[in-house]
Amino acid sequence: MDYKKAGVDIEAGYRSVELMKEYVKETARPEVLGGLGGFSGAFSLSAIKNMEKPTLVSGTDGVGTKIKLAFLMDQHDTVGIDCVAMCVNDIVCAGGEPLFFLDYIACGKNYPEKIAAIVKGVAEGCKQAGAALIGGETAEHPGLMPEEEYDLAGFAVGVIDEKDLITGENIKPGDVLVGVASSGVHSNGFSLIRKVFEMTKESLDTYYDELGKTLGEALIEPTKIYVKALKSIKEAGITIKGCSHITGGGFYENIPRMLPEGVCAMVKKDSYPVPPIFRLIQEKGNIEEQMMYNTYNMGLGMVLAFDPADADQAIAAIKASGETAYVVGEVKAGEKGVTIC
Repeated sequence: MDYKKAGVDIEAGYRSVELMKEYVKETARPEVLGGLGGFSGAFSLSAIKNMEKPTLVSGTDGVGTKIKLAFLMDQHDTVGIDCVAMCVNDIVCAGGEPLFFLDYIACGKNYPEKIAAIVKGVAEGCKQAGAALIGGETAEHPGLMPEEEYDLAGFAVGVIDEKDLITGENIKPGDVLVGVASSGVHSNGFSLIRKVFEMTKESLDTYYDELGKTLGEALIEPTKIYVKALKSIKEAGITIKGCSHITGGGFYENIPRMLPEGVCAMVKKDSYPVPPIFRLIQEKGNIEEQMMYNTYNMGLGMVLAFDPADADQAIAAIKASGETAYVVGEVKAGEKGVTIC
């Protein structure tokens, strides 16, 4: 008896590391010290020494049951982007610049090419976020997980000068809400989606005219990473008064998280185009509209609050970064919460 016969292939682990090295290298920043393979990742903080009060912000998350879609489609090079996005988008909500990222992959069996494909996606997400992938872990769990399955989670650290933190405390009635378009479902609500649609190859390969693609292609579309968009706003000299990442819980849970007491958000449904994937989910699942807005991003991956005088310039800055933005509502006096009208 040996470790391999027990279900853990150390040689496959070595092979995985070799295959992923080229992707990890592409994410390097000047602050990264050392290479891949050490017991820890080292990142120099010398570049932030000129900040008055450098403040670290962090985020950790996974991809949720969207992973099941990757299994069914045998497509593993995009869920890594989702994992990075879920972490760094939370960091930029506080105004932070993502610095570095670490991933954790738990699998039933280490298939080196599959692990490398996952890390390729992680590295692509890091490149989009401007963060360095400085380490990670791949763990085989024979007997705990099926051989063909895995789970993916990540952890990101960013930095901001304390005076520039986005806290929402100065949001007031009359402020404008700007929504930044999502790429689709992102990484939330897939447990419901798997009840609405049959999760079979035939179902996922079905082409829908309203989507312009197959169901699987629409659902596995990676989560948007908004680092560049918020950086563009900051570089334009515009103050972001509040920022909400629309993830699990949709509009109703996430928008109030950026609001101070005494104000509420009014979001107009007809102020932007809702992507057809959400209409399809609602129709096929016979889901009430309120539940859709309480589960999904409904086409807006971020909602930001601005002084009315800054809204147009903010939208221009977002568009300059390559994203699409809309004025989607306003802030009013009232009990903290959100109204979709």
